[in-house]
Amino acid sequence: MRVNHAGEIAAQALYHGQALAARDPATREMLLRAARDEADHLAWCATRLSELDSQPSRLDPLWYAGSLAIGALAGLMGDRISLGFVVETERQVEGHLEGHLGSLPEADARSRAIVAAMRTDEMTHGAKAKAAGGVELPMPVRALMRATARVMTGTAYWL
Repeated sequence: MRVNHAGEIAAQALYHGQALAARDPATREMLLRAARDEADHLAWCATRLSELDSQPSRLDPLWYAGSLAIGALAGLMGDRISLGFVVETERQVEGHLEGHLGSLPEADARSRAIVAAMRTDEMTHGAKAKAAGGVELPMPVRALMRATARVMTGTAYWL
């Protein structure tokens, strides 16, 4: 759950950074609405961490700052690219959450419900971004995003 918590910190920051640079008010509002959903996810993860007698990643401020910068950079590339960044981010997050659901014990209904609800919301964010004009990002960019996510999730698990 610590990894999911760190991911929600990063997701909020990505959306905030993208919203700062969005050109179209409708795009900005969509990004801010998604950030509010991520705030809900963050609260769910924080509550579950507490219930599990665990702690969030000590690197949460780093995840936020780095993701805010990445989001702003994506936003500066234009709304269609920024929305494409949302599509790809959510595609990768959906895969992560799907894997997490597969590894959670069946008896941990609480964690499973949280992860499943987050997965549904992330799929919705991606679909809305695509419908709003998000473009497919080049393969090297998608690969860099995947590698960056692996570093974050691997580090957040331990720290």
